[in-house]
Parts: sequence; structure tokens; C-alpha cells
Amino acid sequence: MNWDRIEGNWKQMTGAAKAQWGDLTDDEITETRGNREQLVGKVQERYGVAKDEAERQVDDFAAKY
Repeated sequence: MNWDRIEGNWKQMTGAAKAQWGDLTDDEITETRGNREQLVGKVQERYGVAKDEAERQVDDFAAKY
């Protein structure tokens, strides 16, 4: 699924995002509003991973949907 569709369906996708990144708070997930770059930043910050790793995780998440 492309990010335009994910962004458009973000309210429905938040449960899947919470399951994927359990350490992110509900507010953090909601704040991103499905924006890929913001989600990458939150994953990077919360999990202490490099940007390329956070991007890989987010891309893997998107590939499932």
C-alpha cells in the first residue's frame, strides 16, 4: 500500500501501528497522522535506532497493508 492510502486510512491503521511499535504511545501514533517521515522519526527516537533502520521498519509495516 502506498503512503497516500495509509495516510488516508490512518485512523484504521493505528491499531496495527500500536501492535508493531508497542513502545510508542497512543498520542505519538496519533500525532503522526500517517505521515511517513514523522513515523520514522518517532520510531527512531523511541527505539534508539538509526534512521535507515527506522525507515526499513516503517517500509516493512507499509508492505503488509
